[in-house]
Amino acid sequence: MSEQACIDALAGEARAIVHGDDFDYLLDCIGNAALVLLGEATHGSREFYRLRAEISRRLIVEKGFDAIAVEADWPDALRVSRFVQHGGGDLNAEQALANFKRFPQWMWRNEEVLQLVTWLRVHNTHAVSPARRAGFYGLDLYSLHASMRAVLAYLDQADPAAAQRARQRYACMDHVGGDPQLYGYAAAYGLRENCAQELLQQLNELSRQAALRLAAAPAGGVPDELFYAHQNARVARNAEAYYRAMFLGREASWNVRDTHMADTLEALREHLAQRKGKPARLVVWAHNSHLGDARATGPGGQGQLNLGQLVRQRYRREDSFLLGFTTHTGAVTAASEWGGPAQLKHIVPSLPGSIEHLLHATGKGNFLLPIRGHDSALERLPGRRLQRAIGVVYRPETERQSHYFYADPARQFDALIHIDHSTALPPLELAALWQREETPETYPAGL
Repeated sequence: MSEQACIDALAGEARAIVHGDDFDYLLDCIGNAALVLLGEATHGSREFYRLRAEISRRLIVEKGFDAIAVEADWPDALRVSRFVQHGGGDLNAEQALANFKRFPQWMWRNEEVLQLVTWLRVHNTHAVSPARRAGFYGLDLYSLHASMRAVLAYLDQADPAAAQRARQRYACMDHVGGDPQLYGYAAAYGLRENCAQELLQQLNELSRQAALRLAAAPAGGVPDELFYAHQNARVARNAEAYYRAMFLGREASWNVRDTHMADTLEALREHLAQRKGKPARLVVWAHNSHLGDARATGPGGQGQLNLGQLVRQRYRREDSFLLGFTTHTGAVTAASEWGGPAQLKHIVPSLPGSIEHLLHATGKGNFLLPIRGHDSALERLPGRRLQRAIGVVYRPETERQSHYFYADPARQFDALIHIDHSTALPPLELAALWQREETPETYPAGL
């Protein structure tokens, strides 16, 4: 198929997105899938957050989905989950988001998430029982110290003797202070013994406790607070492995992280099913690079796996639905370096030869492109195409080297949503380098 023939075919397949009602067709495509993975091409585009929120609301209301699981740390998201399920001590959504303090703060402390959290709280007011309230959970593993503190706080109340054992095990990490990367460096290069065994012992003890509670009272499953503590112990153990793997190569640390996300998703789904007495359905929010099947990408050929791949491998194909998002140009909230302030940055127009440029060439603006089961023109394209990924750091001056890889989107995703001109995600805390005025359309495009 020629390039122009493909563009013409894609234009005919595109379904315009203007209003929320335009997602009727998407919900039909999703069908009975119990795991709906919603991606993003950047961590700072407003439309991606807004559309994912709209899709999530409809899945919760119309298909009975039980929770939203996001690319965020477990203890930070758990505070939000307590609030939306009418627990905890927070009085409003902004307070509930207060644990999101570390870089990149804007990913979850932003106006779109604030509105979603407020909606979840109101929606849960009408739940017939507490077990039917929709939750908000984190899948990530950066919260090493916060998760260890959470385990100790639980055990101090539930089992003081076990708390003392946990303190002795976690003391192995005390010398690194608040920077686990220092621990990872020292352990990876043999400058000190690692703490893997101590953290695994703590996880195993909580695993045994959870198994005993489940065996004694299978109805309703493991109590929430024990499950939360168990998950924090899992985070601590896997975070230790992640920080050691950081110095062994990108693929090693990436695979530890995405496997952790897949394991957390599986454990959460099992817990919610026990609690609710029915199979659990979850919406997942994460970057395209985590949710698009890695086997269809260049990095996947170099040994990377990801959450989307693991979901497809662990469940029947019809049980999951992977939705990717793309954009051609516009503006994005991102930093210039890791740990830097949030900035409003212009997105360089997509490169010729990329999937984004191909979708832009249809002239259809914002649209949904169904793939799975629709004989999409994307499936007839030869080879792989460039695909852009903008994370929390965006370097337009090195656009090609920093933000593109090769991929086959027809194998990565079950559908795509293309936003031709996206806008920057407004953070709750506006930095000096973030302004509400969009960059003019005449901004010079350069690579």
